[in-house]
Parts: sequence; structure tokens; C-alpha cells
Amino acid sequence: MITLVDYDAGNIRSVGNALSRLGAEYELTADPARIAAASKVILPGVGNAAEAMEHLRERGLCEVIRNLRVPVLGICVGLQVLCKSSEEGPVNCLGIFDARIRRFPENPEAKVPHMGWNNIGNLETKLFKDLPGGSYVYFVHSYYPELCPDTIATCRHGETLLSAALRWENFYGTQFHPEKSGSAGAAILQNFLAL
Repeated sequence: MITLVDYDAGNIRSVGNALSRLGAEYELTADPARIAAASKVILPGVGNAAEAMEHLRERGLCEVIRNLRVPVLGICVGLQVLCKSSEEGPVNCLGIFDARIRRFPENPEAKVPHMGWNNIGNLETKLFKDLPGGSYVYFVHSYYPELCPDTIATCRHGETLLSAALRWENFYGTQFHPEKSGSAGAAILQNFLAL
């Protein structure tokens, strides 16, 4: 069963609708045993990384998530909580990806938040199977994952080159929202479901 983690990080309905459009059945739960038994796990998210980490700790989900061996996909804040730390708080996160989350620098030519369609490149791994470099996806964020050894896709916002997606072993994350990214996002979610 595909499991969406319920940790009050928002965006659950949009992700659920996107999965339904692909014909995928899923459950929404905060139950550690159900999450540990899932065949695939998605951490959706919008909002604040520090608050998201607090909710994960309150529900006893930090170690459960760290110990997952099935494919895991973090989306936006869901990706950020999988990183080492975030300047939004600041807060220590789960430490799965070898990246820190930074705030975009002030730049009159690159507004913060980074909101809207932007193209991604340097696409690696099966998550981007058959997706051409330069594909456009939808972003909404003021904090971003720095480039690191786990980077599998990049994006530029103003002068900042950032990780648009990360991977370490069975863990994947997208800073953008595949559930709001049209056909490209649907292809990415379908590729995740096929892992």
C-alpha cells in the first residue's frame, strides 16, 4: 500500500488527487506501524520545516522514517525534513540527505518566495526516466536545498543554483511539487510508483 504520512504539513489532498488520477490507491496515516508496513511512502508538505519536524517528533515518526527500506518520496517541506538541517527555525532535520536547507538571498531580480514554473536539468536516476532535461515543474518555496552529493536534478533561481531533487539509497525528494506540475509531474510520480 502507498502511504501518505499525515504530519500536519499540508498539501495532502493535492498529492492524493494526483495519485488517484494515476489510478493508484493510497492511505493517509500517522500510525508508525502502518507507515513501517507500507510498500511506498510519501511525505507531502508545504509550510515551515521547524514545525514539520516538531509534528514528526510528536507522532514518534522520526526513527520510523529513517528506518524505511521501501521507496520514499519527500515533496517540498517533505524533502526539507529529510535533509541535515534547515535555516528555517533553525532546526535539525532527519539527516538522510547530505544537504542543508538555506534561505534564498534577497535579490530584486529573483523574488522570494520562488513561486511558479521553472525548468530543471541534470536529471539523474529512474525518478526522471523519459523526462527531457529542461522540463518545467512548479515551485513554491523560500528555502532551498544546497547542492550536494545527493543532488539528482538542479534548478536556477536568480543567481542561486539549487538542488531541485535529491536521492540517497531508497529516499527521493523534490523541492518542486510534482502533483502541481502537469504532465511532467505526473510522469515523475508514475516513475516513483514504478520503483
